[in-house]
This record gives sequence, C-alpha cells and structure tokens, in this order.
Amino acid sequence: MRDKDPDKPRKLTDLVSPDAIHLLAASGSKLIETIGMDIVRGVVLDVLTGKNLRDSTEALTRKRIATLNLALLQMFLNETRGGAAFGDELLDFACKRLTAARIGKEERWLAQWVLGLTDKAFQNVLRDEPGAITAYTRQYQKTCHRIVEEFEHSHGPVAGSLAIQPGLKAEINTLFMVYLMNAVGSETLTIRGSEKSTYGKLFEKLVLGSLLSILGFRLVDPGNLESLNKVFWLSQQGERRESDATLLYAAGKGVRFDIGFIGRGNPEISLDKVTRFERQIELGHKRWYLATIIIVDRIGKSSRIEKLARRVGGSLVQMSMSYWPKDVARELEKVLGYSHEILRLSDKRLDSYLRRQVARVPMEKIVGLQG
Repeated sequence: MRDKDPDKPRKLTDLVSPDAIHLLAASGSKLIETIGMDIVRGVVLDVLTGKNLRDSTEALTRKRIATLNLALLQMFLNETRGGAAFGDELLDFACKRLTAARIGKEERWLAQWVLGLTDKAFQNVLRDEPGAITAYTRQYQKTCHRIVEEFEHSHGPVAGSLAIQPGLKAEINTLFMVYLMNAVGSETLTIRGSEKSTYGKLFEKLVLGSLLSILGFRLVDPGNLESLNKVFWLSQQGERRESDATLLYAAGKGVRFDIGFIGRGNPEISLDKVTRFERQIELGHKRWYLATIIIVDRIGKSSRIEKLARRVGGSLVQMSMSYWPKDVARELEKVLGYSHEILRLSDKRLDSYLRRQVARVPMEKIVGLQG
C-alpha cells in the first residue's frame, strides 16, 4: 500500500468515495433517506395490492449492487495508479485490516470482499478466528496466481488501462481482473443477503403500520398512552418483542399482529408466531383480551397451518392475495365488531382507494424519522 499520510492509519474506506461508504452503511431509516420516500410508498402500495416484496425491491437491490461494483473498481484503481504492476499489496492490507482489534462494518466488508469472502464465509471457513485470516490470505493468493498462470498460458495476458477520470487511471493485468471480479462476486452475495433481511424488517413495519393507519387506527407511543381507543403501536427496538403491533379498540378488546414475508416453505415459523403471544394484558386498570392475526406471504395448498392457527385462537392472512387488506378488515370485524368502509368497496375500486390512502400515511412517523 502506498503511504498517503504517514501520521494517519490507512483504511480501505480511504480508497472509495464518501457516497459509497454511505451506501455500505445504509439500513433502516438511513436506507429510506437513500432511496426516497416516494419509492418507499410505491413499494408499500405494491405489497398492499398483493405484489411480492422481493419483486418490488429488486430494482433497488440491483442499483445498490451496481453502485458498489463501481466503488470496488474505484478502490482497485486508487490502489494501483502510479505504481508498479498490480500485485498482492491490496490483499495483504485487507488481511491486516481484518486482524485489527476493532473495525466498522464498512471496513470489514471491503476487506472481506478483497479476499473473496462474505460474512458467512468468514464465519464458516475461518470460524471467526482472526489468526486464521493470514493463512487463508496466503492460500487465496496462491490459488489466484495459479489460475492466472493457467489462463495466460492458454490465452495470453490481460493488458491495458482503466480510467474513471484523468486523475484516476491505472495499468491493469490478469491478476487485477481476477481479484476484482472475485471481490465483486463476494460483494453481490453480501448485499443480496443483507438486503433480504433489511428490506424484510423495514417493510414489515411499514406495511403493517400503513395498513392499520388506513383502517382508521392511530399510531401512538406505548409509553405515553393518552387514549386506549382505536390506537396501535409497533414493536420498539430493544423491548421484549411479543408481536409486531398491538391494537386497542375499545372496552378491553384488542388484537396482536405479527407480519412476516414467510413463504409456503416455512409454515412452521408461521405456527410459532401464532402460539407464542400472551392472550391478555393489563392497561389502564383494565384487562384487555387480545386476538391474534398473523400476516404471511403465502400458505401452501395442502398446509394445515390455518386450521391449526384457528385451534389456538388465531387467524392467518396471506399477502399473496390481491386485496388482502380486506381480509384483515374482515378479521377485525369478526373479533372486534369493528366495521371499516374498505369492506364496502369493490375490488375494482379498492386499488385506487389504497393508492390515495397510502399517500396520506405518516411513513416518517412509522420508521421514526423526523418529518
């Protein structure tokens, strides 16, 4: 690695732009700031009308991956420009960074990608042992050099130059391309795995909060309840999680909700959600009897999960149904006696109704942003 400032410790994040670092760290509310609230509302509307969350967020994932692909290219060029032919220096430094006592997620991810690793590979292959990273790095370098030799023997060397701007240009070789493409592959696996979890958690809260707001319930702070009628709150980070949302209607009646983008391949998880909630809570010197509604992506045709759920006093709603918000409204009418206007709308009118209502939902409040 070239010395940039001998008095300042070098980091891999020094070799990429601040925008790329921000994109690496983006999650939750920060992710919303990055992709924009209009796009978020569009994804929520898609899910409320039966579209698959993964389909709706795939374009966002591809955008993030493509942007980080270019950030990795920038990092490799920054390390290579003005120097000798590309070698193992960047990998040696990535190894050094991974053995450091404390590094942030952004630095850890960049270092792992340079070495062809992901978080899962680091855990499984190296068993989270910092001492093993040096031996791994040497073996990885040997393997890549052997591949380069075989390729160049059969096809000749890769040669040329790459430039992002006049001041960022470097000569490249076969080894440069092997290391860069391996890093891109590891980055893609990491981002896809990370976003599956991030988007799932983020939009579970947004979809459920939006639906309950549309159905006429007011989002409140559970620690400062001024009213116990027609209100709901979402599970808070750090609290003992019993459900994704608790809704209070009136006269000791309420509902606990749990939502998960769980496919038909995981019905046992859905059943676990149904059976683990308390049926009663004490609020305002009154005992509240709580029904349970579980919202999942879809249930297989031969699944017994819905029958089992009803046996323990719960009900399931599938988001794969085109107008599943009406199913939730029907369950609320059944268990609370609460009737909402959405039940009187035809399916043709429901789409435009949801579109109008989603535009009015306090999304910023749901995700805890200042708005």
